Amino acid sequence: MLPAPSVDLLKVSTVPVDDPGPLLALLPAHGGLAWTLGGEGLVGWGEAARVELTGPDRFAQAQAWWDRFVAGTDVHDEVGLPGTGLVAFGSFAFDGDAASSVLIVPDVVVGHRDGTWWVTTVGGASPELRVQAAPLPPQQVSFADGARSSTAWMAVVADAVRRIEAGEVDKVVLARDVEALSSTPVDVRWPLQRLAGSYPGCWTFSVDGLLGATPEMLVRLRDGVATSRVLAGTLRRSGDANQDLRQSESLTRSIKDIEEHGYGVRSVADALALHCTTVDVPAAPFVLELPNVMHLASDVTGTVADGATSLELVASLHPSAAVCGTPTAVALGLIRQLEGLTRGRYAGPVGWLDASGDGEWGIALRCGAVDPDDPRRVRLFAGCGIVAGSEPVRELAESTAKLVPMRDALQP
Repeated sequence: MLPAPSVDLLKVSTVPVDDPGPLLALLPAHGGLAWTLGGEGLVGWGEAARVELTGPDRFAQAQAWWDRFVAGTDVHDEVGLPGTGLVAFGSFAFDGDAASSVLIVPDVVVGHRDGTWWVTTVGGASPELRVQAAPLPPQQVSFADGARSSTAWMAVVADAVRRIEAGEVDKVVLARDVEALSSTPVDVRWPLQRLAGSYPGCWTFSVDGLLGATPEMLVRLRDGVATSRVLAGTLRRSGDANQDLRQSESLTRSIKDIEEHGYGVRSVADALALHCTTVDVPAAPFVLELPNVMHLASDVTGTVADGATSLELVASLHPSAAVCGTPTAVALGLIRQLEGLTRGRYAGPVGWLDASGDGEWGIALRCGAVDPDDPRRVRLFAGCGIVAGSEPVRELAESTAKLVPMRDALQP
């Protein structure tokens, strides 16, 4: 039985404010929440309410709890932009049977969008908005294999390829982890600020010890329009502009990568079709270039017809072929059998929703999880889509490239 929110109406107030400084620089040393892109977005701190959820019905549990919580609030919003009013940050387990998920309503949320700044307070909080002292970098950071060594992980990839070629599954996404150990506790604001500076085209996030910079939007719901960005098909950048141009062209012609991308696009389009009157799927993907890798990308959109909230759309979309595989149930079973690690909230939905049900939910990729019992330790994750023709050594190289953002962000 989930804890019920208080029956007393909570006062929620959103008012415009003058520019208080960069969003991430406002975060306190502990307990900060963040969802930013290119300097805009939301940050928050404090906990007006919190709920943890487990099981395959975690999204339905979260929606039911949120509906009850919203009903117990009195919201005064003078700004009226996406992200104003009552907001909860959330981070959900990839596999609800293996880890817990969380929704957090902060005491204070500061937002920035289209040149407008605002602050939302819950329960009469009186925040002091000021740039905090700069975080200290981690010290003497070392990296070690996680659940499997590189050699052992390549053997798992080879096993998956054999099963694909035998017709058991079309695609399966396999993750690997690396453990980072600092001699001092990690102040998450340090890697957050570095990620935001290095990857301004990604959504930088921090929710309950999970932090990263994801290029993949699982779903954004705004005024009845749902948008999902699908990424599948990856090449590591060379650092040479001419070579990268050739690689970009080769990526758009790669049968293996186009096939992998197609599985992801179809799974998203089919999930959105359950809720939308029309779903627009681009005829061909574009190449999304990030500082360390390039991806095949497609933006799929739909007009929601059944009143589904962003969280209800998340429940239909997760897990997509981009993070699980195809067919979903078979791929998930293979992940549980072969992967040899607990993903926790890696590759699960992360983001926020508001009182109307609108929100933005990314996929927790290019991320790390701080050990709650030892803040010197951070588990880093990366995953690769395995299809027929995948080569273990190339998949290892791809996973290594995907670990670069978090590895670099933890360096002093």
